[in-house]
Amino acid sequence: MNPLLEKFELPHFSDIKATDIEPAIDDILEKNKIEIVALLDRTSAYSWDNLVHPIELMDDHLSRIWSPISHLNSVMNNDEWRTAYSNCLPKLSEYSTAIGQNKKLYLAYRSIKESAEFEQLKKPQQKIIDNALRDFELSGVALSEEKKQRYMEISQSLSSLTNQFEENLMDATNAWSKLLTDKSQLSGLPESAVDLLRQTAEQKEKDGWMLTLEFPCYMAIMTYADNRDLRYEIHRAFVTRASDQGSEQRWDNTQIMNDIVGLRHEKAQLLGFESYAHLSLATKMAEQPKGVLEFLHQLAERSLSMAKKDFAALCEFAHQQGHTGDLESWDTAYYSEKLREKRYQFSQEEVKPYFPVNRVLTGMFTVVEKLYGLDIAEIKGVDTWHKDVQFFSITDEAGVLRGGFFIDLFARPHKRGGAWMDDCVARFKKEQGVQVPVAYLTCNFTPPIGEDPSLLTHGEVETLFHEFGHGLHHMLTKVDYLSVSGINGVEWDAVELPSQFMENWCWQADVMPLISGHYKTAEVLPSDIFEKMLAAKNFQSGMQMARQIEFSIFDFRVHLECDATNSTQIYDILEEVRCEVSVVKTPDFNRFPNGFSHIFAGGYAAGYYSYKWAEVLSSDAFSLFEENGVFDEQTGRSFLHNILEKGGSDDALEFFTAFRGRKPTIDALLRHSGIAA
Repeated sequence: MNPLLEKFELPHFSDIKATDIEPAIDDILEKNKIEIVALLDRTSAYSWDNLVHPIELMDDHLSRIWSPISHLNSVMNNDEWRTAYSNCLPKLSEYSTAIGQNKKLYLAYRSIKESAEFEQLKKPQQKIIDNALRDFELSGVALSEEKKQRYMEISQSLSSLTNQFEENLMDATNAWSKLLTDKSQLSGLPESAVDLLRQTAEQKEKDGWMLTLEFPCYMAIMTYADNRDLRYEIHRAFVTRASDQGSEQRWDNTQIMNDIVGLRHEKAQLLGFESYAHLSLATKMAEQPKGVLEFLHQLAERSLSMAKKDFAALCEFAHQQGHTGDLESWDTAYYSEKLREKRYQFSQEEVKPYFPVNRVLTGMFTVVEKLYGLDIAEIKGVDTWHKDVQFFSITDEAGVLRGGFFIDLFARPHKRGGAWMDDCVARFKKEQGVQVPVAYLTCNFTPPIGEDPSLLTHGEVETLFHEFGHGLHHMLTKVDYLSVSGINGVEWDAVELPSQFMENWCWQADVMPLISGHYKTAEVLPSDIFEKMLAAKNFQSGMQMARQIEFSIFDFRVHLECDATNSTQIYDILEEVRCEVSVVKTPDFNRFPNGFSHIFAGGYAAGYYSYKWAEVLSSDAFSLFEENGVFDEQTGRSFLHNILEKGGSDDALEFFTAFRGRKPTIDALLRHSGIAA
């Protein structure tokens, strides 16, 4: 039996083999196609019950099968799995495009919209039908047969190219390593980082200290290594991954990026949009490209002078420390950490012993239990894909099971870098009852070393809270209809609101006793260290803001100004944006876009600005807790009921306004970033 085709509540990860993937996908796609034909073959009027609900059931079944396949491709990647996964992408793309271009299906949905039944439907049901009609149009349902065919070809190509981009980046990351046999070359590194490098070498059956491009190792070298040549070497390897400057040309993403941008532009024009940026905004809160760029330039205007002051102070400090010549990009993290230590008598490394991962997890759970009246408990014996993975359930005050989540915290080879939340099971009310939502929460933290637990930097604590915020949005929904439950149907530039909102609790004095406890003594983070952390919170926040604005404007302009005849356009635009908003000099060899998965392989194309826009929303939302108390029960329940439970069942702005009592303003973000002054 194929474990993907059996009935299951949670995927049987340990039973799924690469050889199961294609047969399962072929089977379900074929059955779905036959069922859609049968659904449309009727003489009576179409309705929610005889058309939309059965299609939602099909979508759910397909998602339930594809979800573990896609997830395992990200966290346990190997050649056999990768091939099977890649072979399915064109099939899925062809299937979704064929549905989106099915004129009979479109007209069936439209007949429901125009019928008397529509007014009787609940708001989430109406939203699903409105979204579906919009998506039919964005899939080219109105195009000529010739243009429909071209749209299909573009969609399939994009599916393969974005996957190839991610594979090249993963291969280039995994391919680089450096074995050191002289410990003195690691001068400046904290002992915990040295131990990690030794453990990595041991796992590869080598003597010495093994450097890799996995993020915990890369950041440790960049932040602490006194050896400037070593910092340069690993930095160069990291920022040239999957590029013409990298170790192997076969992983160069340059042409792939150009092809992706060109095809996106062609797709947008086929649909009658001026650019892909215009098409992207059809499903977002922002209405016009002009408004997005004005928002980003307004932020740049407010933060650039501060960013320049930040960098000037860093350069001056570096020269006082004996640095000669310009401060290069492989120097900034190193001297920034030294300056932070000098200015605030506080270092990132100093706080790590107070944040063992299990203490942070249980404390984070306590925070959301207080805010939303939940109970979170670990469930043992659940089948997982790796020994480090844990599973938890979430129950509410009434004793109702609201969700569950897998959590996979540590970096390892063949696991995609970064941190993310993904959908394993979505909430959906079926005849047999409500399907309980389940999430995947994935991070790449430093694993436990020897007998010691994994210790987190405070930045990693924020990352954990961030991803859990996404998870709560997915799991706490009370919407019973698949296409708008959880994060489904939420405008993309509002989807980061619950995640960035959660980060605020990492900075509250009342929360420190919950999330901190020294791994040897259980002592809570001392208040004097916390005060130093708070004082240092906005250290270089101007530089950080400028960097995020640089990424956002670059992404948006690349998708707004596509010129297929210009093979260097991506880097030309990047250079223009850097001249405008960057404060740190970028070396000629830097190939940052070649590893920018968010926009070339993820869902953030012409949408990276969403992080900044959602930060406006999250800062403004949190300011109500600042007024009422960070654990104020009434405010917490209001956020739960107005935002987290609502999914995509209405416009995000409506939900925000219901919670905040007014539309969002930029003031709280500038204040929280220390830029308002």
